[in-house]
Amino acid sequence: QVHLVESGGGTVQPGGSLRLSCAASGFTFRDYYMTWVRQAPGKGLEWVSEIEPDGKIDYANAVKGRFTISRDNTKNTLTLQMNNLKPEDTAHYYCAANRMQIVTATLWEYDYSGQGTQVTVSS
Repeated sequence: QVHLVESGGGTVQPGGSLRLSCAASGFTFRDYYMTWVRQAPGKGLEWVSEIEPDGKIDYANAVKGRFTISRDNTKNTLTLQMNNLKPEDTAHYYCAANRMQIVTATLWEYDYSGQGTQVTVSS
């Protein structure tokens, strides 16, 4: 059975940092494209970042230079280090996995996705 479990969310002041993790099980993690998607209150889903099986990385312009995605294929874990957080980063963050590359914010298009973790940036 496939599981993607996000953790690490919370409330932080603007300029602060958080580190999100996504623990994967039930599929061959190293072979999958891993993605972070977020949804701000009252808004649609937004693609945030992707890391390919070979380690190639891409970011949305809104987070480039502030967020760092990484993966540990030995621990089946995806990570999103978020620095210099802004109020507009407030959202529910989801990790998603797909065997083939798809650059989309539509979670149901991915093979697998988690339940998400809430990030709130507020003073």
